[in-house]
Amino acid sequence: MTQAPGRRPQGKPYRRPQRDPVRILAFEALRAVGERDAYANLVLPSLLRSAEQDAVKKGRTFDRRDAALATELVYGTLRRQGTYDAVIAACVDRPLREVDPPVLDVLALGAHQLLGTRIPAHAGVSATVELARVVLGDGRAKFVNAVLRRIAAQDLDAWLAQVAPPYDEDPEDHLSVVHSHPRWIVSALWDALGGGRAGIEDLLEADNERPEVTLVARPGRSTAQEIADSLPADTTEPGRWSPYAVRLAEGGDPAAVDAVREGRAGVQDEGSQLVAAALAAAPLDGRDERWLDGCAGPGGKAALLAAIAAGRGARLVAAEKQPHRARLVGRALAGNPGPYQVVVADGTRPAWAPGAFDRVLVDVPCTGLGALRRRPEARWRRRAEDVAGFAPLQRGLLAEALQAVRVGGVVGYATCSPHPAETRAVVDDVLGAARSLRAELVDARPLMPGVPALGDGPDVQLWPHLHGTDAMYLALLRRTA
Repeated sequence: MTQAPGRRPQGKPYRRPQRDPVRILAFEALRAVGERDAYANLVLPSLLRSAEQDAVKKGRTFDRRDAALATELVYGTLRRQGTYDAVIAACVDRPLREVDPPVLDVLALGAHQLLGTRIPAHAGVSATVELARVVLGDGRAKFVNAVLRRIAAQDLDAWLAQVAPPYDEDPEDHLSVVHSHPRWIVSALWDALGGGRAGIEDLLEADNERPEVTLVARPGRSTAQEIADSLPADTTEPGRWSPYAVRLAEGGDPAAVDAVREGRAGVQDEGSQLVAAALAAAPLDGRDERWLDGCAGPGGKAALLAAIAAGRGARLVAAEKQPHRARLVGRALAGNPGPYQVVVADGTRPAWAPGAFDRVLVDVPCTGLGALRRRPEARWRRRAEDVAGFAPLQRGLLAEALQAVRVGGVVGYATCSPHPAETRAVVDDVLGAARSLRAELVDARPLMPGVPALGDGPDVQLWPHLHGTDAMYLALLRRTA
């Protein structure tokens, strides 16, 4: 008997895929990161707002738990991408480069649910296959289903024992797969630590932890105690090291804090607060009236420095090369007490006279290897050759900063990278080359009171696994002649 045209074959009726707003949002975020080189911390908030608005229009809810799950799926997948790629590669019959990127994103989302969360295996597989049907179509969803069922057959430890080379045979490759960092970054971080296996594994594990949300109270407008007192007692903790810091409990939303909405506080890692505070506390010879932030965008350190400066009767000039970032600096400083100025200027071609400032900060552009907790996608974008690419700019900014500070004044060279080529090597090279500018290193360790494990000095390297901060580096230099 022939089938009438236009009718489905007899059998199981077709079922439309179920649309899960949380997983669709997570997929869209990963696609933005993969296709447009977007950063998850920038694209995710707008996607969450859109999901909430769409839910209201359709009479549904998209609550805090949905937002928390979407955030975990996105950031967890990005952090563990290297590990999940190794597992997926063991479950498919072709090189990963031959698998379409959207399919890989769906598989990685599924792998994270199966291997990195407490979501039951059957639920993780089912939900991810439904997502695949929505965003990829029924045909490729069958492929996703087959791969995920293979992944679900073992837990993460069993998979790592299978896909990671033995530590004794290739330590860097083993750590790369187990802790989901590119091999060259494992090597660079290991060199920076200069220690044994425990130190590097602790650091790599810390890079894969969800970072705390830390607020900074802006002096003259708020204090850490006032912010803590304004919130329920079980939702905050004091900062570990910075007198301006307040840590929010997991899931805390800084946008819900009055002081943040009003600009009296901001969101800032405690390591960045320590860098700004140390420069402000460095002893000077002579006047202390004019301060410069030579690489001010997006404005976090500038806002703290401007507030501290105002309390002493000093003035901050915040310089930023890119106009759109200069506008962000202006917003961060808006409402700060005392005089300040935001200028669009290139720190390597300064618009100010030599010796015009008493304190200068240059938080230079870098690879960002110190903030992999916050921007996990950066580890997959950076290449070893990028380090050398930043070198001329970093050296140029530090050299001009030494020109900008007066004799007796202090320069802070800061970077959010622990890579030796971006930290001490830059300082040593500039001090060695600037024969017309004599400067000496100032011990920065006493300027971070109470902070342990700061090394031999005089410069300071902070670490996620030791200090709970981004891996910020700071060298202080006093102009002597």
